[in-house]
Amino acid sequence: MSLALTDLCRHLIVQAPMAGGVSRPELVAAVAEAGGTGFLAAGYKTADGMYNEVKQLRRLTGRPFGVNLFMPQPLVADAGAVEVYRQQLAGEVSWYETPLGDPDSCGDDGYEAKVAILLEDPVPMVSFTFGCPAREVLEAFTAAGTFTVVTVTSAQEARNAQWAGADAVCVQGTEAGGHQSTHRDDPQAGLTGTGLLCLITEVRESVRLPLIAAGGLMRGSQIAAVLAAGADAAQLGTAFLPCPESGAHPLHKQALTNPLFVTTALTRAFSGRPARGLVNRFVREHGPYAPAAYPQVHQLTSGLRKAAARSEDAQGMALWAGQGHRLARELPAGELVGLLAAETEAARAAVSVRSAQ
Repeated sequence: MSLALTDLCRHLIVQAPMAGGVSRPELVAAVAEAGGTGFLAAGYKTADGMYNEVKQLRRLTGRPFGVNLFMPQPLVADAGAVEVYRQQLAGEVSWYETPLGDPDSCGDDGYEAKVAILLEDPVPMVSFTFGCPAREVLEAFTAAGTFTVVTVTSAQEARNAQWAGADAVCVQGTEAGGHQSTHRDDPQAGLTGTGLLCLITEVRESVRLPLIAAGGLMRGSQIAAVLAAGADAAQLGTAFLPCPESGAHPLHKQALTNPLFVTTALTRAFSGRPARGLVNRFVREHGPYAPAAYPQVHQLTSGLRKAAARSEDAQGMALWAGQGHRLARELPAGELVGLLAAETEAARAAVSVRSAQ
């Protein structure tokens, strides 16, 4: 992994793919030009929409980049539970004067079509969220010269990714903002997860694959810590949210350091899948009742979230953020990459000095 990443970028810093318009081409290009690895998020886009962003990104930079795909999800939701949650959201419908979405219009996020496009016109890296592709898919990407990464949240998921032929795994700790990339969303498991440092050790002792560490990382000293723990690179999402190149809503950017939002929590309120975000009114009122039903709940609440954003009501928006959100810095993406790299080197040098004493 170190050799592969060295070929792709100067710094072992990866900008996380953040769906919903955050990881737009301008952000990815700025990260790549600064020597990091930027990822486009293909989730919630059509195959054509993804490809248009790839072409736009190629016009902005000649540096390597990656594309992230959502794996198709099994339709295992309890229809009765989804209907109960629909009724729970009736007050939101009245408040925002917008109807709920159709929970059965979700489909498979265009996975097959996106894979076909990326195999026909390969990009340097492709990562996968919410599961692990079949061995033949990963072999096809390898044959196309694409480096593949599977996001995992446990040692068993990492072993499955290694068996399937992934080139690396992105180890996502529970501190991470946005959706937890569990390969199987078990309603009985509750809203829990494993911390990043512990998870790095478990995965490092379970597989031979290179590791990209993700989860609450906001400073170079934290990057140095996960590298010392056994990771080969670090992935940051929330750190890049407030960058001017980010496509996040201005209220979302402001909320990261707004004292009104004091904590984050894992919630199913907006999508039906565990995801970490800032605790706002919507999370407090609906989180306890949201069923394990992704992407049905995501479809239900889509219109509400858009209406909240239009009305500039942060209390009704999905404010995805990692546990380190209070450490967010409003800097251009390229400047942030350079600062993180300098902080990382300083922290590693300080450790070397102390070890030599």
